Order: sequence, then structure tokens, then C-alpha cells
Amino acid sequence: MSHRHPGDRPLLTHLRVGRIYAPEQVDATEILLADGRIAALGTDLQVPSDWPVDVVRARDRTAVPAFIDQHVHVTGGGGEGGFGTRAPEITAREIACMGIGTVVGVLGTDSVSRSPADLLAKIRGLRSEGIAAYMYTGAYRVPPPTLTGDVQRDLAWIPEVIGVGELAISDHRSSQPRHDEIERIVSEARVGAMLAGKRGICHFHVGDGERGLEPLSRLLRETEIPATQVIPTHVNRSQRLLAQAADYAKEFGALVDITAFDDPDAESRESDGRSGGDDGLSAFRAVGRLLQHGVPSQQITLSSDCNGSLPEFDDEGRYAGMRVARNTTLISDWRRLVREGVLPLEDALPLISGNVARVLGLDEGKGRLAVGFEADITLLDDELQPRETWVRGRRVYGGSASVDSPM
Repeated sequence: MSHRHPGDRPLLTHLRVGRIYAPEQVDATEILLADGRIAALGTDLQVPSDWPVDVVRARDRTAVPAFIDQHVHVTGGGGEGGFGTRAPEITAREIACMGIGTVVGVLGTDSVSRSPADLLAKIRGLRSEGIAAYMYTGAYRVPPPTLTGDVQRDLAWIPEVIGVGELAISDHRSSQPRHDEIERIVSEARVGAMLAGKRGICHFHVGDGERGLEPLSRLLRETEIPATQVIPTHVNRSQRLLAQAADYAKEFGALVDITAFDDPDAESRESDGRSGGDDGLSAFRAVGRLLQHGVPSQQITLSSDCNGSLPEFDDEGRYAGMRVARNTTLISDWRRLVREGVLPLEDALPLISGNVARVLGLDEGKGRLAVGFEADITLLDDELQPRETWVRGRRVYGGSASVDSPM
């Protein structure tokens, strides 16, 4: 006899799928979720009939670790062309419908009309809607704006803060930070994170300036800071910068983050050879180039820059127009990597799951489907399109699969 009250949510969920990639394919087709974590993987899991369990049948789906997007302007980016160019906030549904279960919120150029406090409020709002959300303290400018007045205290005292970013270098919109200023920020982030048991990365926006990655290369050559502490992003904004990123990754064993730029003309330019001097590359092309240059896939991550601005400037640096980035490009470029044979599914998945979890210091609970890990699961169809997203055992998107609940 059941002692559940009407409307109570079952304590267990029994997922029955067609295949499981964890990211490697495992000999199992069923996942038992309990208390927000994966309790068991198997092929014929037996749950007592009187236990409070929902059975979800999705035999036509493939279960993979839910995707992680480490660079999202959750409060909106933009502003480079005036107040009318502020990009909108993102919604929990817009995140989850792309199979993304975890996001890291960032501030960019505009940390005047938007603040770390605004960002923290949005992060907590997304969490209340089921998304696993974190944030970087700081923004483009140096010294970085913070919540407590100090980078170390932000990292030590605020659970949602897992790093500093996006700090801008090699960009006309940056604060043109000196080498000693970069050293100090990265060092403070490292110590503050150590106090709280976090990774405490510094997430660097790299612009199209001539210096490129030189400030970070100098940092790693001249200090004791480990390469895992600094993550450059947007490294595919130009072919010159991508080549520099390949050398940087190989020299230091460092990770580099590729942005899935939402450029409707990029693929047509690349496919017919009109790369156009030093134009950037799509995330799909950029991953292929890095692999060709000998960068292991374990050192590559992808992110969306979602809801950030994609401003255009003329030769004199004047604002010429703007588009707003979307996370749909991230998933479409990732799918192409698998569908066109650049990487098999088990090697492509870490680029938006396991590798990212490792970068952020979340890999003890995220980025894999394994017993004890958080039940962050995306269900893909045969075209690798996300159809359902589960975060900590709760379905936050989808629901077309058959569900049987106990009486």
C-alpha cells in the first residue's frame, strides 16, 4: 500500500533508453535516479513495486551527460552601440531545450548598467527553475567589479562564484591591463578558490588585437601559475589567433575554448574557400584545425557566448552594427563534428561536458554518467538533437517519453 500523499513527487526515476554514452558507450540501457544522483546503471534494473518510482520509457533515445556551457551572458550582453543595443536575458527554457544543464554566467563589456549583483540574482533565479547555474565575478575591466569588494572574498564566501571573468585582453574594449595586474588577479583568484575548495579559473576574453595570447603565454612562462588556472576563449575569432592557440595549447598543455559564433555567412565562406584573409572560423572548422595541428581533443572546449553581443566596428573602431549570439549554433556545430566524422560521439561529448566540468572544477559530480554523479542527463534523438534535459534528477525540458507512476 502506498503512503505517498497526492501530488508528492516520486523519490526515484527509472530511465529506460536505447543507448548510454558516459561519454564512452556503456553496456547498459537503464539508469536509476535517486536524490538527484545516479544510483545505478544496468540492463534489467529491478525496483520493488511498492517503491515510489517513475518509469520513463525512451527506448528511441540516447542518454549522454547533460551539456555544460561555460560562457553565457545570462543577463544579456551588448551595449557597445548605446542603450538600445543591450541584449536580452536568457530564459531557463532557452538553455534547457539545447540539452544544456549547467551554465556559467558572465558579464562582458557592460559592467556599468549590469553588475555582479544582477548576475548573481539571475543565477539564483535559473537555479530555482532547475538549471545548474554558476557565475564568474568580474567583467572585461580591470580592476574587476566584485560582489564583496574583493576577488578572494567573492570566491571564498559566495557558493555560486567559481571563477573570475570574462577579463578582456588584446581588445580595444579592454582596460589594457598590465602584466603585473593580470598576475595579481589570477593569483588572487587561485588563493580565494583554494580557501573554498574550488578551481577558481580566470576566464579570458581574447580580442583581435596583435598581442593575441601573448599576455597569457608570458604569465605561464614567468610565474608559478598552472596552465589550468587560465582559460582563453574566442580563440577562433581569426585564423591567426587560432594558430597561436594551437601553439599555446601544445607548449603549456593548456585548454583553449572555442566560441560557436553565430555567423550566418561563416559556413558559406569556408565551404567555397572565401575565408577572407583573417576572418574567424566556425566552431566546427576550428576544432578540426586544432586537431590537425596536434592539439588533443581533451584540451578543447566549446561554449556559446549566448545572449552576448556580436558587434561590428569599422576600420576606425566605430560601432557599425550588432547581432545577438544564440546557443543553437553551439549544438549545431557540435553535431556536425560527429555527423561529418571529425570526432566519434564518445570523443565529441567531452568538448561540451566532461572537459568543461574539468576546467571548472566540477568533474567530481558532473560531465559523466556514472554511479554517484549528479543525474544531469540529456536524451538525444537519432539526429543527435536534444529532446529531453534532466538536471539533478529533475526533467527541466521535454517530456514526450512514456511515464508510468506508481498508484
